[in-house]
Amino acid sequence: ALPILSSAAVTPFQIRNMNLILLCLFHLLGIHGALPGTDMDGNVFVFPTTSSTSYVILKPNQMAPLKTLTVCARYYTELTRDYSLFSLSTSGKDNDFLIYIQPSVNIDSVHVGNIHVQFSTVGRVQSWRHLCATWDSSTGVSQLWVNGKPMPRKVLQKGYSIRTETIIILGQDQDTYGGQFDPQQSFVGEMGEVHMWDSVLSPNEIVGVWKNYTMKNEGHIINWQSLEFDLKGDILVQPVLPSVCENPYHTSQMQCI
Repeated sequence: ALPILSSAAVTPFQIRNMNLILLCLFHLLGIHGALPGTDMDGNVFVFPTTSSTSYVILKPNQMAPLKTLTVCARYYTELTRDYSLFSLSTSGKDNDFLIYIQPSVNIDSVHVGNIHVQFSTVGRVQSWRHLCATWDSSTGVSQLWVNGKPMPRKVLQKGYSIRTETIIILGQDQDTYGGQFDPQQSFVGEMGEVHMWDSVLSPNEIVGVWKNYTMKNEGHIINWQSLEFDLKGDILVQPVLPSVCENPYHTSQMQCI
């Protein structure tokens, strides 16, 4: 018989491991989605190989036409070719909101309504990278923040609105609504702490998300602490590696166990 643990005897480490076991069990049984509202703190998605069939579908908590937004994610990759980090498509626009990375030329692009702007970023190093992208329809201003530092602002799609029938995918660039993936644009590596808000976060809030403060920093549309998703292909859920704790501002105890 299995031992019965009292609530006082269960440690945060054991809780994290039990959650991971449940996620792996659902995947092995062919139930590729996670339980609704899964707390993914302390875990990452692992994208193991170049592929057109491996990706994560994120299910938004709420969705209305978007005139302002912020998307943040933390990731680790050795890729030197181009790749898609976050892809939101609608029935009329395959790149209604896309974060696309070009390491070979140190360019990160933000797409809104199939129009894009490019941000020049510093050369990559082999470590975790935190990225936030924002857009405000009233001014067209888009911001890109890398590891808590802002790039010069750009302007695109003033007055535009992102429609509601969205498909949100991690790790692939949607060239049609929900599909037509190019493996040479796929993400390979680890990704976590994905959040999406229906507002433009303030500079202090973005820095707080980067430092992983325990303040109110969870996304309204996509929330890593209450995530609904489907795994496709060979994507894995794994505990985050201790190297993320090299960031001295990381305060999440779950991630530093």
